Amino acid sequence: MEKGYIHVYTGNGKGKTTAAFGLALRAACADKKVFIGQFVKGMKYSEVKVCDLLKNIDIEQFGLECFINKEPKEEDILIARKGLEKIEKIIENNTYDVVVLDEINIALYYNLFKLSEVLDILSKKPQNMEIVCTGRYAKDELIEFADLVTEMKEIKHYYNEGVEARRGIEC
Repeated sequence: MEKGYIHVYTGNGKGKTTAAFGLALRAACADKKVFIGQFVKGMKYSEVKVCDLLKNIDIEQFGLECFINKEPKEEDILIARKGLEKIEKIIENNTYDVVVLDEINIALYYNLFKLSEVLDILSKKPQNMEIVCTGRYAKDELIEFADLVTEMKEIKHYYNEGVEARRGIEC
């Protein structure tokens, strides 16, 4: 049994979710079972179709719509909290090899739940499980807790030139 680690992909550059999905795809192709929980997101991005193609990847969204740059509503908080409870059960039950907590850093940034709750859940990680936490604004305590931290740094982005998110590339 290989040891699993906790990853954090953060920073203001593009590629955090993309990197997490790349790792998930690699794991699934190595016959590992993957769960991806998307916090804050409720829109049906193209990547959610991966579970139709690969039966060993499960995806669930714990958001109503993307509220970044707006204040979360009570419903946003409730669905995020239910998602965190589900993640806790998944980790405790040890039924997946890889667990991706997509945009959990954004959920923490908007105080949808407490950092202490997340760290408590992560501390229950089984020896063999790999966990990936994504999103901008990773808290220092989570960075310290993690085994691997990657910061995506924006150098240049076409979004700043008015290019909207493109299906299959950004959404």
